[in-house]
This record gives sequence, structure tokens and C-alpha cells, in this order.
Amino acid sequence: MIFNLLNESMTHKAGLVLGELAKPGDLFCLSGPLGAGKTHLVKGIAESLGIDPKSVTSPTFTLVQEYRGKIPLYHWDLYRLDDPSEALDLGLEDHLYGDGLTVIEWAELLDGDLPPERLAIKLLPERDNSESYNRRILDIMASSSYQKLLSQFKERFTC
Repeated sequence: MIFNLLNESMTHKAGLVLGELAKPGDLFCLSGPLGAGKTHLVKGIAESLGIDPKSVTSPTFTLVQEYRGKIPLYHWDLYRLDDPSEALDLGLEDHLYGDGLTVIEWAELLDGDLPPERLAIKLLPERDNSESYNRRILDIMASSSYQKLLSQFKERFTC
């Protein structure tokens, strides 16, 4: 399902709605190029979970950030790993389907090793007339157990 996001605040709003719908054990897999807004989306998710969005940073250098809110948020970033499968050795599997929401940036790097049940979220920047990247395409694909979440997202989120 594709949504056109006109600016960063719409990306944040999409994150807010996704966070409101998230349950413990959910897995959100984010993909998209650098600067596409993945971390900005996570800030919205975090805010809806009662986490200060200003505290959310890309865990590029720490691999994972854990935040405590209504439910725990485990924010992974696989970008800098030489071998993304190292994430499995570093505890990713402990977070999958656990007591919180697991969000993985650059999840496509570990795609074959991740559980098939997930919400796959692709963010793609789209140039506008000013040559900036504020506009984004949000493409969400849901496995069978996430179809209800996607349907609820479509009902609640307006661009």
C-alpha cells in the first residue's frame, strides 16, 4: 500500500499512527536509501509509545537502542555491519517477537534471516521542484498477521 508523504511532519505522523497500532512482539522492517526518513519515522513511533522523540537517534554506531515506553522499543540499524547476520549473534533474535516492538533500519540487508511475519516499510525520497527531499513515498507491505494493522493504519492515516 503506497502513501505520498508531502513533508517531514507527514513522515512523523505516519510513525505516530504506526506506534499507536503496535503491540508487544511486533516487527517493523524499514528500508530505503540514506536520508529517506527512516529514523524520522521511528521518532514518531517512539512518541506514540510515550518516549521523547528527541532522545531517539539512529543507532548506526551502537547497532541497537532500547527505549522504555508503554512497551519497549528496540531500534536496530544494520547499515554499518560488515556482515548483517552479526546482528543475530548480537541479540537481535532476543528482541524478535518479545515484550516490545522491534524496528530494524536497513532490514533488507538481513532479509532472508528475518521471520517472514512482519510489517515491511519502504521509504523513498521524491524530488520536488526545489530539488529537496522533503517528499517521500511510503510503501507498506504486510504479511498475513499484519493485515489488520495495515487496514487500521489506512483508516487512521490521512496524507
